Amino acid sequence: MALSSSLLRRLTRGSTPVSLSSSASSVLRSTFCSSSSSGPSPTAQSPLSSVFGDDTEVSNVPPLTTPKLFISGLSRLTTDEKLKNAFAPFGQLLEAKVITDRISGRSKGFGFVRYATLEEAENARQEMNAKFLDGWVIFVDPAKPRQQKPAPHLDTDSSHLGFTTNKTVGWCG
Repeated sequence: MALSSSLLRRLTRGSTPVSLSSSASSVLRSTFCSSSSSGPSPTAQSPLSSVFGDDTEVSNVPPLTTPKLFISGLSRLTTDEKLKNAFAPFGQLLEAKVITDRISGRSKGFGFVRYATLEEAENARQEMNAKFLDGWVIFVDPAKPRQQKPAPHLDTDSSHLGFTTNKTVGWCG
């Protein structure tokens, strides 16, 4: 705790005078010095807590209806194997897939994992949401079902029967 106390002193005592309100200093004190008795009560939440995916943020998320999870915020270096290793401790993992670009083969920055049961998927969502994987903060959400693309309609009113003419002007071969 000596390191956090010295960091708090450096933040409050800089080269330029900084005036902190009592609420701002108590938030800083409670953030950096957990043993401080002058900070807010342990039940009061600091404004920084919801950023890191604690229970208050997760409780607003609807319950899972499928054991498939959507993982966003993945690093371009994250592979299927790294994703599988990160999510394997939370239950029987049936599938771990990083979505890649067809042409370049690079990750698109998101992927999916599928568990055997809803309970395992819920546990993984609670534990891995807003955590670091390969240096990036990832977000875990319920996967939505894939929507079907509408079938292309045939243009029956066209004057041509599948043939087009290329009318290039000015080309000399």
